[in-house]
This record gives sequence, C-alpha cells and structure tokens, in this order.
Amino acid sequence: MQLSSLYRFALKSGAGESLQHCASDTLGLAGDRRWMVVAAGTGRFLTQRAIPKMALLQARWQDGALRLAAPGMQELLVQVPSRKEMRCVQIWSANPVVPDAGEAAATWLSHFLGQACRLVYLPEDDGIQVDLDYSRLGEQTAFSDGFPFLLIGQASLDDLIRRVGRPLDMLRFRPNLVVSGAEPYAEDSWKRIRIGELTFRIVKPCSRCVIPTIDPLSAERAPDREPLNTLLSYRKGQGGVFFGQNLIAEGTGQLAVGMPVEVLE
Repeated sequence: MQLSSLYRFALKSGAGESLQHCASDTLGLAGDRRWMVVAAGTGRFLTQRAIPKMALLQARWQDGALRLAAPGMQELLVQVPSRKEMRCVQIWSANPVVPDAGEAAATWLSHFLGQACRLVYLPEDDGIQVDLDYSRLGEQTAFSDGFPFLLIGQASLDDLIRRVGRPLDMLRFRPNLVVSGAEPYAEDSWKRIRIGELTFRIVKPCSRCVIPTIDPLSAERAPDREPLNTLLSYRKGQGGVFFGQNLIAEGTGQLAVGMPVEVLE
C-alpha cells in the first residue's frame, strides 16, 4: 500500500489543493484549514453546507501568505494577521479567539459570497482540542470539523463510483490522505498505521453531510443527492452515514505521495 494522493484545504470549505509532499505539524497537515470564513455579525463559521459557492474559492499558501482567487474576482494576497485585532468565533462547540485578517479580505469575501463575512486565522499555538472521547489531552486540530487528518482508501471510492454509476472526484469527500493498494473499506478495520516515518491512530469513522453532493468544480448540488443516497443504502450506522476515517498523528514529520503505508494494528 502507498500514499497515492495528498490534499490540503488552506481555507475551510474552500477548494482543495493537490500536493506531492507536505510537512505535518501539531494541528495536522501544515497549513490545512488554518483560515476560516465567519459571519460578520455572529462569528459563526460558514461552509458549503449553506453556501455551495464556497467550493469555488481557491485559497493557496504563497510565501507565508494566503492567495485568494475566485471566478470574476481579482486575486487577493492576504498576509498572516497579527494579534492586533482578535475575534471570538464559533466552530461547532468551540469558541476560539483568533486574529481577524482585516478589511480587504472581509470586503473581497463578502462581495463574492453575497453576505457580510470576515476571514480569520488560527495560529499553530492556538489549536482547538480534539474531542476527548477520541483523543488525548493536548491533541489539537485547526478549523477542521473535528480531527487533524481524514483518510480515504482509493478502492473505497472506486467501489462507491461503481455503485453510483458515474464518476466522482475524490475532492468531494475532502480527505488529506488517500491510500491505494488496499481492499475497499479496509481502512474501517485499521487502528494504527505508519506512513513513511509518521504513525497515526485511526480514531473515528467520518460521518458525512451534504457536501459530497456538491460538485467541487461547478459548486452545483446533485439533484438526486448522490453519492449520499447510495452511501445511505450501505454505509449507514449509528449516528450517521460513514465514509473515510479520522486520524490523529503521533508526532510531526514529512508526508509525500508514494510513501509506503503499513498497518500496525
């Protein structure tokens, strides 16, 4: 087995970026989901669930800053903000106080998304504690939905494509790590794996929302709610419908496409 794809999502609910190699830090893949769009009034996080158009937001790290691009918009380079202006935001049950990225970014995003919003940043030393039902004290994540890493087996997607009967891009499911060379859904039974020199604990299956029904290239929702309807027919369990596994790394290190993947437990 090997790591066949590596994806980073610099902006929560923005478009993904395919990488050949990347470091991991204490919050997950370096730079992953370190930026987030929030409602200007409430500070509540915004995602494709309510605003599918966010799928068209291209956000890339460039020399320590964030480069934003979107259809019909002039590119904007946003510097990592200082702690001069802090904002209390809400992401699920967490309420971190984080740096606000300033007026230019807020105006740019508000114009594209059609509602008043702000852009915020999460410094590495201000990570969010992972749910202690699945983690150890001090294990943190960035602005992810709960865990530092998401892994999906390529064979699992291939099986889902066969069941749905049409092509599906892996980016619909927003994983960081894609593993090839395993049987479909083999990742469901793993407890600990090693990728290169980095060891991971598999801590929880990933419950899916409506985001996989959104085409990452067009931001259009599938009128037949696929692939969610097909997943509901055979991947439903207590608490939701599951596809992929959430991981926590034991330490930091380097990841690269082509690295061997070994099941330890």
